[in-house]
Amino acid sequence: MITNPTGRLTQGQFSFLPDLTDEQISAQIKWALAHDWAVSIEYTDDPHPRNTYWEMFGLPMFDLKDPAAILMEINEARKTFPNYYIRVMAFNSTRGVESPAMSFIVNRPANEPGLGLSRQEGQGREIRYGFHAYATDKPEGERY
Repeated sequence: MITNPTGRLTQGQFSFLPDLTDEQISAQIKWALAHDWAVSIEYTDDPHPRNTYWEMFGLPMFDLKDPAAILMEINEARKTFPNYYIRVMAFNSTRGVESPAMSFIVNRPANEPGLGLSRQEGQGREIRYGFHAYATDKPEGERY
């Protein structure tokens, strides 16, 4: 059974909490930078759980060590894509690969239509489940 009492997209850390304030976002970024993680900003209007490749807003910020500069980039992304999902990703490269160590949403559309669960019955008693993002019922750019 899938239960989401908030009706909001729950991807990444802090998903079930109220939206983070800029001060809380800055504290998380400061923590990531203290661990020498590279920070990037991504956005999408297709919130499907398997859509892990969101569009990048600018380039990853490998050299930035100031949380205020990254927060400024987040605010630029919010201005550019006010009705999209925007997330902050932090990458840990200590293992020789860029693997995400932190991911959290910093912007959401005003109206989140959510996901539908579809069930298909196959041969025998086989049952397959799938998700359908209601947002994708509209063409890209008109979803929110």
